[in-house]
Amino acid sequence: MLKDKIREYGADFLLFLVALAWGSTFFIVQEAVDSTPVFIFLFWRFLFASLLMAVFSYKRVKKIDLQTIKAGFVLGLFMFLGFAFQTFGLTMTLSSTVAFLTGLNVIIVPFLLYILFKTKASIYSIFGALIAAVGLYFLTYGGSLGFGLGEFYAFICAVMFALHIVFTDRYSKRYDVMLLVVIQLFVVAVFSLFSSLAFDGNFMPSHIDSTLVYALIVTVLFATVFAFGVQTAMQRYTTPAKTAIIFTMEPVSAGVFGYFFANEILSAPQLFGAFLILFGMVSAELGTYFREKRRGEYVC
Repeated sequence: MLKDKIREYGADFLLFLVALAWGSTFFIVQEAVDSTPVFIFLFWRFLFASLLMAVFSYKRVKKIDLQTIKAGFVLGLFMFLGFAFQTFGLTMTLSSTVAFLTGLNVIIVPFLLYILFKTKASIYSIFGALIAAVGLYFLTYGGSLGFGLGEFYAFICAVMFALHIVFTDRYSKRYDVMLLVVIQLFVVAVFSLFSSLAFDGNFMPSHIDSTLVYALIVTVLFATVFAFGVQTAMQRYTTPAKTAIIFTMEPVSAGVFGYFFANEILSAPQLFGAFLILFGMVSAELGTYFREKRRGEYVC
């Protein structure tokens, strides 16, 4: 049991590093997509990432089967739809609103777990998720919340990312992790290619500069290969509800990196929101630990 808990906390820490990786690349990506359409950027990001993962996984090709391909396709589809609806949402409403609604996947995950698989999250995970959601509001939101088409797209984005977390938990315990990562990254690349042709009429950037090259290198290595590889591998040892809470650290780390490297200012409400997110994450971790210690049982 102690060995399992150490492995679980190790997985949670690595997922925390994933959230840091995503947050640290936010302002870098933002600069790149100012001159390169989002779907074109996503195509090259995920194409290079899938090819790099394929190099690492070539010895595992003999393990591939139709079920693994289906699982990877499902994960890739959810991931792509999350990015796509987020992009459409950003064209119709405030980025702070999209960030807040996207982050609501933290409270969607426990409901999906119960609806799809009748799995109940612990009261500590639910409490931590609610606290993190309130923190997200203060961290990312600055106005009155309406609900138009842009907000609807952002909410669908949150559902897609929540589904990705839930099904990653399910599939990573059944199929080869490396193959799952390769397939889902390639699926995102293919859908991004079709989308770039449909919405931008091209899949090549209009110009290639140091900003684009740097953004691709950083996002391919850290925000894609490392991040999705670790997520797929580590979710086998922790729970979807805790994973969603840990991932709320992405906007927190984005704010911190933006403050130190992009001269962005964090207001008092944003700092309070960051504190609430940290408090929610710690509550979920400590709550399950003390409950297990008291009752000698493990809950998700």
